Amino acid sequence: MALKYRFNLKDIKLNDFKIYLFSLFKAFIPKKKIKNFNDLTDFIQKKSSWVSQVTLYGYLKTRMGTKYVLMFDDEVFLTSINKAKWNIYSIALQDLTFYTISYLNVFYNYNETSKAHDIYEEILGKEIKNGMPEEVVSKAKEKFHERLKKIDWQKYYKSWPFNESALALYEWSPVAQELKTLDRKIVLNSMILKWENVQAEFIKLIKF
Repeated sequence: MALKYRFNLKDIKLNDFKIYLFSLFKAFIPKKKIKNFNDLTDFIQKKSSWVSQVTLYGYLKTRMGTKYVLMFDDEVFLTSINKAKWNIYSIALQDLTFYTISYLNVFYNYNETSKAHDIYEEILGKEIKNGMPEEVVSKAKEKFHERLKKIDWQKYYKSWPFNESALALYEWSPVAQELKTLDRKIVLNSMILKWENVQAEFIKLIKF
């Protein structure tokens, strides 16, 4: 079913490209230790946004080559990117939320796994104010609860924890299906590799 929402060019031109263009410099930014759930929520929100957007724009740039910049004058294409961005991000948030809580459960003996729901709801509430379409939010919450019912907290962190967001990147990227089929392995691996960096960073920063 097609999603219907109001498109805003500034979502693409300002916030998204700020993340994308400056991602190369993130290694020089001091890392904040994760000492409580406010810190964890902030980490999940920022890293999910970064992974989602860097992989999406990176894939589009690679696939389109020199036409990449020109395509951003096409409002239809921009609308497709905006739709893809929010849908990929909504699943990335789920993956990282489940991963971090699973990791804490196993290695820090943290048993308040219901916090996963609180974190996800809080972030979505913030993103609605940032323009996240309500249709995407509703769909994301439904999927979150479906996954939550089936999750094994003792195993999630080591059982392909970011597979769903990688598949979302593949599904939602606005590229012709025949081309995406050829790119499937590359697209999936591009996101998994980014998540591996986030995992390593999380393990270093966690100080619960």
